[in-house]
Amino acid sequence: MKKVYIIHGWGGAPQEGWYPWIKKELESKGYAVDIPTMPNTDEPTIEEWTSYMKEQVSTLDKETYFVGHSIGCQAILRYLEKIEEPKIGGMVLVAPWMNLTPVVYEEEGAEEISKPWRETPINWEKVKSSTENITAIFSDNDPFIPLSDSEIFKEKLGAEIVIEHGKEHMQEEHGIMKLPVVLEKILSF
Repeated sequence: MKKVYIIHGWGGAPQEGWYPWIKKELESKGYAVDIPTMPNTDEPTIEEWTSYMKEQVSTLDKETYFVGHSIGCQAILRYLEKIEEPKIGGMVLVAPWMNLTPVVYEEEGAEEISKPWRETPINWEKVKSSTENITAIFSDNDPFIPLSDSEIFKEKLGAEIVIEHGKEHMQEEHGIMKLPVVLEKILSF
C-alpha cells in the first residue's frame, strides 16, 4: 500500500492548514497517510526531529512518499541522509528553505533556532539518490523564504520547481486550506 508521511512546519500541527485536506484526498485514493505531531515544534532541532521520524516511519520503500512544509522539508532531507540506501517513491517539498528572509529574525529566538538548520550541511547526493521524483513548491511572495532558494533545490536535488502565485508561506495564517498542486504531484509519481 502506498504510504505518505506529511511533516509539518516549525510551530505547526497536523490539524492545521492544508494538511487535513491533503490527508483526506489521498486516503480517498487508497493511500495510507500519517501526519506525526513533531516534537518541540516551537524550538525544533535537527536531532530531535530526525530521531522522531525514525521512530514514526514504519516503511521505507518505493511506495513511501514524503510531503514536507517549511522546516519539515529539511527534516525529511536530513532524515533521508541518515538512512542506509533509502529508496522512496518521491517527495514534495512545500516552501522548503536553506535561507530565511530578515523578517523571520524579528521573532525572538528565531535566528538561534534556525542557525543549525541553515548551517549544518546536507548530503545532497545521498538524498537525491533516494528517489527520482522530487518536486519543490515555492510561492512568489513568501515573506519568510527568498525565491532564490528554488535554485538550490533545482541544482542540488534536480527537483522540479513549481512557483505558486500569491500563496505566501502556504499556511493557514495566509488563508491556504487546500494545495491542489501537492495532490497532483503525489499522484503523478
